[in-house]
Amino acid sequence: MRSGLVEFRNVSFRYGENEHWVLNDCSFTIYENEAVAIIGHNGSGKSTIAKLMNGLLFPQKGEIIVNGKQINAETVWNVRQDVGMVFQNPDNQFVGTTVQDDVAFGMENRGIPRDDMLKRIDNTLTSVDMQRYRLTEPHKLSGGQKQRVAIAGVLAVYPNVLIMDEATAMLDPKGRKEIMRTVTDVRQNRHLSLITITHDLREVVEAERVIVMNEGKVWDESTPRGIFAKKTELRSIGLDIPFVAVLSDELRKAGVPITHEALNQDELLEELWISRLTM
Repeated sequence: MRSGLVEFRNVSFRYGENEHWVLNDCSFTIYENEAVAIIGHNGSGKSTIAKLMNGLLFPQKGEIIVNGKQINAETVWNVRQDVGMVFQNPDNQFVGTTVQDDVAFGMENRGIPRDDMLKRIDNTLTSVDMQRYRLTEPHKLSGGQKQRVAIAGVLAVYPNVLIMDEATAMLDPKGRKEIMRTVTDVRQNRHLSLITITHDLREVVEAERVIVMNEGKVWDESTPRGIFAKKTELRSIGLDIPFVAVLSDELRKAGVPITHEALNQDELLEELWISRLTM
């Protein structure tokens, strides 16, 4: 059984004393080496959760535990060694004049010896397929390449948790697919916990578990299949449904005997093939 790595214990947060609670008595656990997607409509608290995990914000109520440490002003720098975050716009994370300088920045702040830094730069740039751009200025890269460098910079400090906060939102479909393939490969090799905060349903179905936020609370959590089986309920809180799931419902209404909830095209084709054999 996997141990809890990130715990939110009755966490509440608001941005001002007279503002509404963005998070309201929110509790959940992220486990070691787990891939979790956090979804919800705009304003449901998703990005606030990411900032709280990384100590960019502190809760007004409740506790947040990361790798056994409660996040507060005294522990925040230690916590940030465990939690790495990649934002929507990679330009906001660049500080170096070249790709290798940017990857080195976080390590320099942590006092990592130069020889170790050089090895980590090599390893992380290779893992995200950006080694050949090592001496390139970041602003000359494409959007997908910039995001790969941002991921490399986070991975270089060896976090236990990688948060992707709408990190593929500015990319085209091909770029999104490539970045998520890279992140999946790195997660499996490094045994990281991956937290994906996204509106992209294709990313959601790749997660092991989905946490659905609504009005600052955990509305539900389950496997992607379990969550997307609740189509009517999801629509009632303003969330979309994968097209394949909608198509499956329409086929059932037309009399096609589809018995399992398909999450992607391959699963739907399998269901159609089985139904054809049994008809």
